[in-house]
Parts: sequence; structure tokens; C-alpha cells
Amino acid sequence: MCHQTVSLVARRLEAAGIATVVVGSARDIVEEAGVPRFVFVDFPLGNPCGKPGAQEMQRNIVTLAINVVESSIAPRTTVQASQRWGSDDWRDAFMAVGDHNRDALRAAGKRRRAHQAAAR
Repeated sequence: MCHQTVSLVARRLEAAGIATVVVGSARDIVEEAGVPRFVFVDFPLGNPCGKPGAQEMQRNIVTLAINVVESSIAPRTTVQASQRWGSDDWRDAFMAVGDHNRDALRAAGKRRRAHQAAAR
């Protein structure tokens, strides 16, 4: 789900008296939205709790999030998770467009536009 959407939902829940913590990797978006509590993970988008199957990493991040809910004393608290993805190679390839994938991305976009047009 979109970081901005989650942040706005968290703000509404907080206004209704329900404590929240957002765990995500789009720090600029979440902090701009002004959520009460935020756990920043420096991971590729779509992996807020860690690598698939990495149960210990996931457990540590969820535990940190729960601790932030219990211990934060100031609004707009941001805590950075200490977990690392491992190699930073994902940064070079994340959202990259090049000769190796340009045709596949173009075809996927064409299929998406056709699907959207058919749904109208």
C-alpha cells in the first residue's frame, strides 16, 4: 500500500484514539504526512518488515515497532531500524530502466493501459 495512504489512515486512527506506528521506507513521504510514530527501514519498497522468509529480521522489526508504540513520548517520533538489507546492490537496480528490460516494461505498460481502457 502507498506510504502516503497508510500515513493518512494512521492519522485518522490516532484521532479516534487508536495508537499506530507506520513501518516503511519512504521516509520523506511519511514524515511529511506527520504520523505520530514511524519506524524507518532502509529497504527496497514493498519490503517494510525485511526480506521474504527472514523471520528473525521480520520479528526484530515488528518488535521495534511495538516498542515504539509503547515508548514514544513525543509526536512525530521517527526511529530508524538497525537492520540492514545486506548488500546495497538493490539500490543500483531498483526501478532501473535499461536495454535489458525496456521492451518488457513497454509491453507491461501497454497491457496495463489496455486493461484500464477496457474497464472504463
